[in-house]
Amino acid sequence: MIALSQYTQEFRYNLRLAYPVIVGLLGHTFVQLVDNIMVGQLGTAELAAVSLGNSFFFVAMSLGIGFSTAITPLMAETDGAKNISEGRNVFTHGLILCTVLGVFLSVAVLLSKPLLFQMGQPEEVVELAYPYLQWVALSLIPLVAFQGFKQFSEGLSYTRPAMYATLLANGINVLLNYVLIFGFWIFPKMGVEGAAIGSLVARCSMLLFMAIYVRLRKEFAQYSQKLIFKKPILSLFKKIIRLGFPSALQMFFEVIFFTSAIWLSGFLGKNPQAANQIALNLSSMTFMFALGLGVTAMIRVGNQKGRRDFINLRRIAHSIFLLIFIFDVGFCLFFLMANNLLPWIYLDQSNPLQLTDVLEVVEMASTLLIISGFFQIFDGLQAVVLGALRGIQDVNLPAWITFFSYGLFGFPISYYLGIHTSLGATGIWIGLLSGLFSSALLLFLRFHHLTKKMIIQDYGTS
Repeated sequence: MIALSQYTQEFRYNLRLAYPVIVGLLGHTFVQLVDNIMVGQLGTAELAAVSLGNSFFFVAMSLGIGFSTAITPLMAETDGAKNISEGRNVFTHGLILCTVLGVFLSVAVLLSKPLLFQMGQPEEVVELAYPYLQWVALSLIPLVAFQGFKQFSEGLSYTRPAMYATLLANGINVLLNYVLIFGFWIFPKMGVEGAAIGSLVARCSMLLFMAIYVRLRKEFAQYSQKLIFKKPILSLFKKIIRLGFPSALQMFFEVIFFTSAIWLSGFLGKNPQAANQIALNLSSMTFMFALGLGVTAMIRVGNQKGRRDFINLRRIAHSIFLLIFIFDVGFCLFFLMANNLLPWIYLDQSNPLQLTDVLEVVEMASTLLIISGFFQIFDGLQAVVLGALRGIQDVNLPAWITFFSYGLFGFPISYYLGIHTSLGATGIWIGLLSGLFSSALLLFLRFHHLTKKMIIQDYGTS
């Protein structure tokens, strides 16, 4: 039996690795929060339009970001094994694959725009979402290429550069959003479309910053300077794709699960869709802590795998699981206590013409935040355990676990309770909670089984 202190002693180093990732991710989510607050001042239809447009963008983004996560455990393993040459190859081949994938996903989203008119969504919402989607689709190219640099840096345990890039982009995004959404000086009032253009420029700035940073900093010199990309190593491309594709599917299944909540709430009307957007946006703020600690799990587990120290691998992973559990219990209590206050951040109650809509959205969002409070715990655990599984490069069965939990278990519950009962949006979120519980439980059992097996095999060969 390992004493509790064996886990808690890792907290300081875990947080030191995780906090720049969390800050960077919170930066992304903060900009979405500001977008939603600014757009929400225009009306509930505009807020629902951003939600609908982003539903397409997030599905594509999940594939790009999920695929790029293959770079981090591979880099962490080469770093643990002190293999600079192999790390350089992972960096260059991963960056090429991310850039190509970004272009492909951008084109795919642009071609899918006509689907907006065939989904049974409110007409006024679709009219606003159509031009918004065009600009955010283009931003996938710099965003996924940026992920190539980000995952490379994090795989070497340098988690701050991506934070710096994100904070810079956030400042640019907030400024551009203000002047382009509402109009200022020489800038026209563009409403929802202005928010999308601001996001595109900000994501281009992230990529540029990261490319320059990696090129000039001495800690990356062995990997990024005097690069000579000769003949591509097809086996390495295949290895990255073999890890990246299931990882992309894992993230895709989760994002499409939450995106289905947007689409299902759209069938109920613009106000349920706006309430759903508020609850999702607030939940995504706290989820960034789980994603940051998930990256930490991927890095530290990958390092231990490179050193073949499987006992410490398991102990360190469990320390991160315990840390996210503590965080998420705190977030759960916060949501339960503040559920009636938080929705007012997004909406303007001074316009008497929209007051009825606003009050309806606030009432629904307050109820959704109660459910969201409880699923904080399961959402956080499944994200961190998934990061640990990626660290040991186990991606295939976890992809099937997420498909089962979200597609075959959680979504049918969301659909039935949301569309065929009087629960409405509340029923949709009960389905979300059910899927996250299933995913967290099954992924943890998978990690427990694999690491126990690794330890037994290592003892048998030593």
